[in-house]
Amino acid sequence: MARLFGTDGVRGLAGVDVTAELALNLSKAAAFVLGREARFESRRATAVLARDPRVSGEFISAAVAAGLASAGVDVLDAGVLPTPAAAYLVADTKADFGVMISASHNPAPDNGIKFFARGGKKLADDIEDDIEAALARPLAGTTGREVGRIRRFSDAEDRYLVHLLGTLEGQRLDGLKIVLDCAHGAAAGISPDAFSDAGAQVVVIGNDPDGFNINDGIGSTHLELLQETVVKEQADFGIAHDGDADRCLAVDGDGNIIDGDMIMAILALSMSNRGKLERNTLVATVMSNLGLKLAMADNGIDIVETGVGDRYVLEALNEHGLSLGGEQSGHVIMSDYATTGDGILTGMHIAAEVARTGKTLAELASCMRVYPQVLVNVRGVDRNGVNGDEVIAQAVHQAELALAGSGRVLLRPSGTEPVVRVMVEAASEEQAQQLADDLAAIVKERLAI
Repeated sequence: MARLFGTDGVRGLAGVDVTAELALNLSKAAAFVLGREARFESRRATAVLARDPRVSGEFISAAVAAGLASAGVDVLDAGVLPTPAAAYLVADTKADFGVMISASHNPAPDNGIKFFARGGKKLADDIEDDIEAALARPLAGTTGREVGRIRRFSDAEDRYLVHLLGTLEGQRLDGLKIVLDCAHGAAAGISPDAFSDAGAQVVVIGNDPDGFNINDGIGSTHLELLQETVVKEQADFGIAHDGDADRCLAVDGDGNIIDGDMIMAILALSMSNRGKLERNTLVATVMSNLGLKLAMADNGIDIVETGVGDRYVLEALNEHGLSLGGEQSGHVIMSDYATTGDGILTGMHIAAEVARTGKTLAELASCMRVYPQVLVNVRGVDRNGVNGDEVIAQAVHQAELALAGSGRVLLRPSGTEPVVRVMVEAASEEQAQQLADDLAAIVKERLAI
């Protein structure tokens, strides 16, 4: 039987994969596992519940609230909020756990259920396994005074907003004109207030969620409108969120994309210069651009490299006691302020560095040269054979020799599909493409199913 939990909670097509019945039963199982400490202390557990604005979140969150209350958990229903806000509020209220209903950057028909442990932390694999095990057996409900209560979390937005502004430690954004793309998602109700309260002049797009338009041609996965608007409005730069606002990508004043690697480079140098980058070390994944690694080395900053996925970045941050990490996709974790990626927080700290230094975003991003990166997905192959094939290994070695230290090669099997991902970085786009195509052909020939 396939594992229910994926890399970021339970996700799928709402009403088919993620049903009201699953939401009800999964929340009861989570209450049993995540409410253990409360039961041992003879008290009622409390959970924070939030969702993004997609229409299916209404029935799913209602089912989750019902499941939790029927299991004796008091529910603080925060309504529509970003994922990082839900995580923060779990810690801020000292709740036993939290539940976020979102499918992040996925299209509107999808949805998902994600749990946070005490302190707003992501669940470890063994805790998710415990929840799946509990889901497989009947769980008794509560009666009478033991039944949980469902209450509106009336000041949830205000608490989170105060937290965001407090992380700037007095740094104002006065004089900056910023375009915000809220992806018709959970950032729409908070991001504009956060930036304007910090002093910025704000132009907002993607802030009219109707339950169906989340991520639809807008947001961090569709930057074209943001690029156009920044140039048209003659703004200093733009910030793009995804549907649940745990990602941040940016666009400079000329409309050029500033991706997650460049954002990490800017923040790492800023924090290092101000003595705030713990152990002078950044956490990045194997897919981060070679230019990030070289830029950090040039500035005396070490890098801890992880597998792909923000959960692995977070694990490394916690293991080594570090303060900054992230992914090229825009998941950036500033662990002094958050337990998960936070797109609004990240965007505000990019803006703060522009205001602090007086440099443009393009000037700040120039600290890193982006090496051309080509990714080829080789489908219909035995992904498990990629690391044991001598012919493939020799081909990779020859490609690395051809790069002569001016690039790199990475072959990575997909975690879920019969796919091998071939990534090549080189000094030129042409060389990267040629080497990637040649390696992909060898992988296809050697590992074809």
